[in-house]
Amino acid sequence: MYLCGMKLAPVALFVYNRADNTRRTLEALARNTLASQTNVYVFSDGGKDEKSWAEVEAVRNVVREFISPLGGTKEGFSLTLVERPENYYLERNITEGIAQVLEEYDRIIVLEDDMVTSPYFLQYMNEALELYADVPKVMHVAAFTNLDLKGTPFYFTPHMSGWGWGTWKDRWNGHFCHYKTRDEALKGLTQDDLERIEYGGAFQCLKNLDKRPIPWDICWELAIYKAKGLCLSPGRTLVRNIGLAQGTHFRSFRILQRYEFDREPLQEPLALTKVTEPKADPAIEAQFAQAITDWGIRYTLLGKVVRFLYKMLKGEK
Repeated sequence: MYLCGMKLAPVALFVYNRADNTRRTLEALARNTLASQTNVYVFSDGGKDEKSWAEVEAVRNVVREFISPLGGTKEGFSLTLVERPENYYLERNITEGIAQVLEEYDRIIVLEDDMVTSPYFLQYMNEALELYADVPKVMHVAAFTNLDLKGTPFYFTPHMSGWGWGTWKDRWNGHFCHYKTRDEALKGLTQDDLERIEYGGAFQCLKNLDKRPIPWDICWELAIYKAKGLCLSPGRTLVRNIGLAQGTHFRSFRILQRYEFDREPLQEPLALTKVTEPKADPAIEAQFAQAITDWGIRYTLLGKVVRFLYKMLKGEK
């Protein structure tokens, strides 16, 4: 470990209306090896109506359960609850929350309310953020990977993952821009650039530029690409997303499909070393393009038939 005497990165956790997922996320974080030394800031978005406000209050009550009446938390880490007085929506809650934390710290770890982490998640994130603090080409540290590279502890890629990640103040403040339109986001990029960003069409992330507001993660993806930056990713995932299909991991659709990325987080420390001149590996990039096809959904024979009939009814090819 490279963490002796170092101030650890804070965690910004963004929550809205999923109480059970929030509890599981906090419980997993509390089991991390560095939890007792970590400051956690929970940014709780406000509701849109009476029903969502009730759900928001349920989430806030879950968070309060982790806070000791005597200060600190029952689970060990220091926890601060930031309650939004109104509905900020996901993008504003995240971008303003990150900005607030980076006013005090030079690095940050970011989670959302459906990320169950490995017990070694914080150790990996902090080691990576320390090792590559002076390597500006590395702009993002991901804890999730779409791949399962048992013989490769980590790799570099231009693609960022937002399922448990971290960055540094200089890189975020120096490059992140929350674009307002597609034209603004794609300014200066060529058709070749767009094809590379979407891995030849396998990863159709640029469709997200038509959403309003534009999601923060595609903005960060483009910022990293434009800066010719890279993301450090683990060879095996340290995060499991429990928010897919309402936290069921597509269990109710197993007869039709499975989600290839729905894996248990790595349950052992991940060995990291410093690479002074990091670069992407074309072979790993090709594996990602294959893995991300159909967003990681793999269909059974029955699923393929149902999908074919569904697309026929919709007039799709």
